[in-house]
Amino acid sequence: MLNFARPFLVLAAISIPLIVLILRRFFVDVFAIKLSLGPPGGASFKPAWTQLWMQKAVLLMELGGVFSLIFAAAGPRIVSRQLVYLDRGADVLFVLDCSPSMAALDMEGKSRFDAARELIADFIKERPADAIGLVGVGDDAALLIPPTSDRNALLKRLETLRLGEFGDGTALGMGIATAALHLSTSRAHGKAVALITDGENNSGAVHPETAAAVLRDSVENLNFFVFAVGSFGDVPVDYIDPKTGVRRSGTFQSRYNENSFIRIAEAGGGLFLSAQTEDALKSAFYTLNSNQSYVSRSAISERSKPVHIPYIWAGIILLCAPYFWRKIVWGAFL
Repeated sequence: MLNFARPFLVLAAISIPLIVLILRRFFVDVFAIKLSLGPPGGASFKPAWTQLWMQKAVLLMELGGVFSLIFAAAGPRIVSRQLVYLDRGADVLFVLDCSPSMAALDMEGKSRFDAARELIADFIKERPADAIGLVGVGDDAALLIPPTSDRNALLKRLETLRLGEFGDGTALGMGIATAALHLSTSRAHGKAVALITDGENNSGAVHPETAAAVLRDSVENLNFFVFAVGSFGDVPVDYIDPKTGVRRSGTFQSRYNENSFIRIAEAGGGLFLSAQTEDALKSAFYTLNSNQSYVSRSAISERSKPVHIPYIWAGIILLCAPYFWRKIVWGAFL
């Protein structure tokens, strides 16, 4: 937004050139002496139309130069306002299963993976004060984005994440252990880990219940959630293998043991939530959002950037150009 340090000078920048034009238009003849340069009774002398337009152009340049310099003196500046959080919100880590079974199309026509990513993206946008991170799970687990307030980087990595990027396995224990490692030193007022998966642990060197217990013991003020995503029975699946580029589609038998997820949640002192439909998954995310209710203090930060320099240069050029034009082209006679 454009603002001025001395707004009264803006009125002067507009009014002074306007007053000069009005005086020149209506009152110049009052003080002028008319001399007939033509023959008696004949047509009077008139300059060429190009000369008249040149004079008007020179006058407009001079008035434009005056306007630019007064406008610059008004102190134009670009003012931006930004919401700044005065203290930290929560640190939240999503541990997302990226195994091929998450391609199952039983979330109102969407895959489990896409439905989870959309809800994570919505959560990121709704919690601007929180530092949010992402852990990907496959044959192993990897921290993709540490807890951060950089929403653009987080959303971009979430968007580029692909099924099968870490192999075909499901190393839930490694995913939880990775979250525990990176939250154990957090100084945020609240911490949360949300495990989103549709399958049982079948890979990795750490048992998920052991990892959940380590998470509970090493991270203070923790909220732990286990989301079991997907329905039971024959489910269509369709995805492109990121390693080979081959499209894989068909039907697979979807099943998981809810009791194993409940034990993982209990070991971490957390909550198990079953999400067999998209609405149930949205409800699970609502539970996550409502449990992370810490709100940090905020204030509006105002920054201003001066933009007067271009107007100063414009004024100098517009005032100097008529002088050199008169001196060189017209020979300083006008």
